[in-house]
Amino acid sequence: MNGAESLVKTLLQNGIDTVFANPGTSEMHFVAALDTHPEMNCVLCLFEGGTSGAADGYFRMKRDIAGTLLHLAPGFGNAFANLHNARKAGSGVLNVVGDHATHHLRYESPLKGDIIGISQAVSHWTRLSPDAESVAQDGAEAIRAARAENGRIATLVLPANTAWDPATGPAKSLPPRAMARPSNSEIEAAAARLDTANAALLIGGTALFGDQLELAGRIAAKTGCRLIVDTLIPRIAKGAGAIKLDQLLYPVDPKIEQLLGTASITLVGCDRPVAFFAYPGKPSVPEPADCTIAELCNPTMDIGWTLQALADATGVTQAAQPATYTLALPDLPTGALTLEKVGQTLANLIPENAIVCNESVTSGFKVMPPTATARPHDLLSGTGGAIGLCLPEATGAAIACPDRKVIALTGDGSAMYTLQSLWTMARESLDITVIVFANRGYQILRNELTNVGVTEVGRNAQAMFDVENPVLDWVSLAKGHGVPATRTHGAEGFARELRASLTSDGPALIEVHCT
Repeated sequence: MNGAESLVKTLLQNGIDTVFANPGTSEMHFVAALDTHPEMNCVLCLFEGGTSGAADGYFRMKRDIAGTLLHLAPGFGNAFANLHNARKAGSGVLNVVGDHATHHLRYESPLKGDIIGISQAVSHWTRLSPDAESVAQDGAEAIRAARAENGRIATLVLPANTAWDPATGPAKSLPPRAMARPSNSEIEAAAARLDTANAALLIGGTALFGDQLELAGRIAAKTGCRLIVDTLIPRIAKGAGAIKLDQLLYPVDPKIEQLLGTASITLVGCDRPVAFFAYPGKPSVPEPADCTIAELCNPTMDIGWTLQALADATGVTQAAQPATYTLALPDLPTGALTLEKVGQTLANLIPENAIVCNESVTSGFKVMPPTATARPHDLLSGTGGAIGLCLPEATGAAIACPDRKVIALTGDGSAMYTLQSLWTMARESLDITVIVFANRGYQILRNELTNVGVTEVGRNAQAMFDVENPVLDWVSLAKGHGVPATRTHGAEGFARELRASLTSDGPALIEVHCT
């Protein structure tokens, strides 16, 4: 057994059976070790940002980690943006990064770089294995680190000789780290605070779906507090039967208006709300100056325990029934296609238990509202602001949940960052419907230019916002990656193509043009 083999066996022994990979020469022994274990699902991604985004989407739905296999410092650098998104989402990811053999590092070879420095800028845990005998144990430590605190980014760097030298293993599974919990006095204070006028409970993480969201809804129903979620959230239960709550808006001024009169905000599973950017003459935080911000349970703590303790302290019983959305499917629209009609069509046709990955940014403001009363589904959103997440995130979600339909909503500019994920969707025959909004530009940047006070847009600014001349042809791009694709301008055509995709297997792409 060599170091690479000891690591693969350690991964499998610890329940990790999926690796999103973009390997190079320094990882060949790890590739060979993976090849001897057909029970390991190895998914090739043609760009490292695809590996990290897929691992993020996988964790959000599986609630357990996958591995990534990356090639030296440049490969890790390519994965950085979507690792940033994963970190902001609280997703657990285990990165395995190959490096040059230790005796080769004395030379300035072309791919030599500061892997540790790059890793530490985004990873919660980083370790370089010094020798082959350490690899298995280091792997077990990395797995425990990635699973800790509701999900962390862990990076294990393997010099090539630690992979090919003889080793023993695999390492035994390590006990999970205990999670921090609020004190009894903090729970009691929070319960009293929520039972006062104009109180709000802001929830995040695992409190946004399943039994924990139900419990948060009961707490709000019992105390009368307002139940709120932040703007960017990793995963939330939506559609019929989902708990009604208020989501904070993206623009600063409407977000401030949403919180006017709020006396206190108790945080469970999330950080305090903050404006996406600083703007001239506007505050960084949206709540009133006299509003109490109380961090009861941060995203790394035991969210489920905290909610149950809070429910007990507030006297929640079965009689406390939260308000939920009822099923109300809009009629399929006709005529010229608008963003509102896209939303109505989507709401009508979303299958029950589907997964919707949304990175439509500006289009989403008009597309998403009708889906509130659609069939039950999960919604995954961008969390770190680094665009290019949607396609790889949908890839990871589809691999984590192969029995569920996945719908990916993305702007054309965002999709260009990681369009290589289309190839992976085709190769793996993933059941994903991609909807690309042909905005012909970065509409969000046009809006932001206005937000910072610029009233006149000249040629240079326009050139940096438009995705035209040449026009992106998403039908050709998709077909070139092996994904069937169509283009539609009308509401009837969009409904027809969406229904066809959702009632068949495998990936498909629809390029949408709205008036």
